Amino acid sequence: MQFKTKIIPLAGAIAFALAGAASAQELVVKIGHVGPISGAIAHLGKDNENGAKMAIDELNAKGVKIGGKTAKFELLAEDDAGDPKQATSVAQKLVDAKANGVIGHLNSGCTIPASKIYYEAGIPEISPSSTNPKYTQQGFNTAFRVVANDGQLGGTLGRYAVQINKAKKIAVIDDRTAYGQGVAEEFVKGAKSKAAGVEIVAQEYTNDKATDFNAILTKIKSKNPDVVFFGGMDAVAGPMLRQMKQLGIHAKFMGGDGICSEELATLAGDAMADGQVVCAEAGGVEESGKKAMDEFRANYKKKFGIDVQIYAPYVYDSVMTMVEAMEKAGSAEPAKYLPVLAKIHHKGVTGNIAFDKKGDILDGTLTLYTYKGGKRVLLAVTK
Repeated sequence: MQFKTKIIPLAGAIAFALAGAASAQELVVKIGHVGPISGAIAHLGKDNENGAKMAIDELNAKGVKIGGKTAKFELLAEDDAGDPKQATSVAQKLVDAKANGVIGHLNSGCTIPASKIYYEAGIPEISPSSTNPKYTQQGFNTAFRVVANDGQLGGTLGRYAVQINKAKKIAVIDDRTAYGQGVAEEFVKGAKSKAAGVEIVAQEYTNDKATDFNAILTKIKSKNPDVVFFGGMDAVAGPMLRQMKQLGIHAKFMGGDGICSEELATLAGDAMADGQVVCAEAGGVEESGKKAMDEFRANYKKKFGIDVQIYAPYVYDSVMTMVEAMEKAGSAEPAKYLPVLAKIHHKGVTGNIAFDKKGDILDGTLTLYTYKGGKRVLLAVTK
């Protein structure tokens, strides 16, 4: 019997060996991102996903080393459609894919149920936009956020309505989601905390897919409110503003970060009078950070051909914060870098990022906006 020996040419053998050595020095790091890439607020979900792509591309271009190995970052982008059930399904998918960390979800109603799945798997999660306080009150040491919560956001808007807008009669509408209901409740608390004479003249409810508000707005019109507060997203707020105009309701319209997008002016059309809308973004930069934020926005537009909607910079910072924790820990293994992430101090585009013992951002800022000529205009940055 004859044996045939496969001979590898010397050059090929050397190349093969070098490739093996190179791969041994490369570390694949999988970072998940989840947001609503389909549905009514897909423009916001895509904005968030683009922020993650910017960070991943920059990190790969830099050649980041973790534990002596060059890291190759892979973005595992998933769509939860803003649906809590789909959110938990996608969360399990990322756990099964052995994601090293997750950035998301966009909506509180999706982030809260998904966070339990990440916690049980020991995978750190940073939400760039979920504001419901419950998210970080569950006792999950894997849960973090880089924006202020509804207590800060809704409360600030409530105080603004009374102190600046001099509102006495306020109507409140929410979409019954974890986010919408939460921010509306905090708004009411904030408004009532500042003046004894404030009256909540109507409290109405809709849902996050509604397009017809005539019944509830007709009830509200009879109360003649100074301010209508809406807890929900821009996809609902736009049509609501149109119908308010049709019914002759000229009250100030206020809302949280869910309505505070560049897209709101398009969704509302000519129904939005200059200065009528006041909203708050759960974040924002003070004067010292304006240059870095302007540069980010310019780079974003150059890369994607569109303007930032709301939270792309916070997603970008979330990715960079997570990766800095990996670098400092010398490992991308969740159990090893999680304690470092909890104590991190990262200088980001959106400001300094550090977390309290619950995972909430320390010293989170809020930015108040109005709209003039169809454009979002800064009113103030506050804490």
